[in-house]
Amino acid sequence: MLDVATRDELAADLAEAERSRRGIAPLTAAYPDIDVVDAYEIQLINIRQRVAEGARVVGHKVGLSSKVMQQMMGVDEPDYGHLLDEMEVFESTPVQTSRYLLPRVEVEVGFILGEDLPGAGCTEDDVLAATEAVAPAIELIDTRIRDWKIALCDTIADNASSAGFVLGEARVGPNDIDITGIDAKLTRSGELIAQGRSDAVLGNPATAVAWLARKVESFGVRLRKGDIVLPGSCTVAVDVRGGDEFVADFAGLGAVRLTFQ
Repeated sequence: MLDVATRDELAADLAEAERSRRGIAPLTAAYPDIDVVDAYEIQLINIRQRVAEGARVVGHKVGLSSKVMQQMMGVDEPDYGHLLDEMEVFESTPVQTSRYLLPRVEVEVGFILGEDLPGAGCTEDDVLAATEAVAPAIELIDTRIRDWKIALCDTIADNASSAGFVLGEARVGPNDIDITGIDAKLTRSGELIAQGRSDAVLGNPATAVAWLARKVESFGVRLRKGDIVLPGSCTVAVDVRGGDEFVADFAGLGAVRLTFQ
């Protein structure tokens, strides 16, 4: 467990790394005693600061939601980060790769909440009942840790490696599609580079959203009407290069595009 001053210092280091686009050494290397509570508190320090500066929390993302990633990190549950309005990117506007350090994209089924979710005891049925629509999404992830050399507490402290997100135009009611059986393909400049299915996310992406609702309540947070939730990737993460044009196509759900320059 770290003291408050150390948490503040590490949060400031991460914030400066994002501003300067110069990665820092893993927090876990310098502070091997850092734990998950420390890491979430460091994340929250920076989120509160950005909100104080005018940003608005518009939702959350779940990371480490596949069994393969959990095994790689040596954990038995996902992690989460915050989505801010200033992180939203758009299909119509190319993204400047120079804004990021080591950007990657992930293919996700986005949830848009039409009602508040309960915290403790939240179930998949609660999630589906509260979901206004699902939408095709691409999450833009990045790390402020040098060379993606991250352990669990590094990525949690770094807002779960969040950097941006885009939603496609399509909206489908959760009762109008099999949430667990959505096939997804990712192309880069027309070439198929990744594919997967929505049940790669804990067997059911609604399971990840329910986990998130239960988890964030312990930090005094609730998932509210209007929130966007990204439950985790259907495919592997793919590195971004300037000039790339990505299209994520979801069977029965539509497509979303993201271009980089």
